[in-house]
Amino acid sequence: MIAYIIRRLMYGALILLGVNLLTFVLFFAVNTPDDMARLAIGGQRVSQEAIDRWKTQRGYDKPLFYNADAEGSDTLTQTIFYERSVPLLRFDFGFSDGGRDISQEIRTRMVPSLALAIPTFVLGLLVSVSFSLLLVYFKGTRLDFAGVVLCVVLLSISSLFYIIAGQWLFAKVLRWVPYSGYVEGWGALRFLALPVLVGVISGLGAEARFYRSLFLEESGKDYVRTARAKGLAERVVLFRHVLRNAMLPILTGTVSAIPLLFMGSLIAESFFGIPGLGSYTIDAINAQDFSIVRAMVFLGSALYIVGLILADVSYTLADPRIRFE
Repeated sequence: MIAYIIRRLMYGALILLGVNLLTFVLFFAVNTPDDMARLAIGGQRVSQEAIDRWKTQRGYDKPLFYNADAEGSDTLTQTIFYERSVPLLRFDFGFSDGGRDISQEIRTRMVPSLALAIPTFVLGLLVSVSFSLLLVYFKGTRLDFAGVVLCVVLLSISSLFYIIAGQWLFAKVLRWVPYSGYVEGWGALRFLALPVLVGVISGLGAEARFYRSLFLEESGKDYVRTARAKGLAERVVLFRHVLRNAMLPILTGTVSAIPLLFMGSLIAESFFGIPGLGSYTIDAINAQDFSIVRAMVFLGSALYIVGLILADVSYTLADPRIRFE
């Protein structure tokens, strides 16, 4: 197991190196520092002196990969790649183009993102699994048919509709919750109730259909028919046998998604005014602050790799028969 984890970590390091190099090429080779300066200053008629001054203030006046004017190791270290990309490999995100500490911003905005993502994730999982088991329990009845139709309708509607409809109904008509905003402490519950509800409902259709198909496949296997032949109640068969043996694919989706909760939700945080990492990324894209965007892309890739490793390790906990050589 330890050798397997070490091997996966080494593969992950190579993937992160490739992501780092690819994002650097996209952000600096395709979109040159001169283009970044024009976007930041605001126009195509900006003088070259203003562009050069903007590049010098932010360290973009150096060569990309190789500095022919330097000597020795400075030919590689006095470059944009070494100063902007290499620190990412040790998770030193540096400063944004506006001069703010990106690492400090991530630590500050991580709390609102988790305050929204964790309840949405946990409640969404519980509601989807419970609803799927209910449909399987009443398989072939009108309730099952109505539940499947409801799932199809829910997954056919854009998540933006749920956000707009939720704000109109609960914030404007009923006045139960505010439209948007965020405060620290227990007062955040008023602002998080609607985003969590919208997140659970918008994901219910796709997740419930997936879990229902998974449970139906398990319920048709021989060991389930044997359990029913022994006279076990249907609820016992579902919870003790079907649900337990369906844990592997459930763990694949849930455990691998846990690290990504730190990244927040791009759409929900922007619409509900929650100052998390999702809205931080959207604001950076709108402001053309590529230092923040590259840092968030790199952080998201690292968390995704960690999630996949956790999912593989969790297999052994759900099914002791699985061993990694």
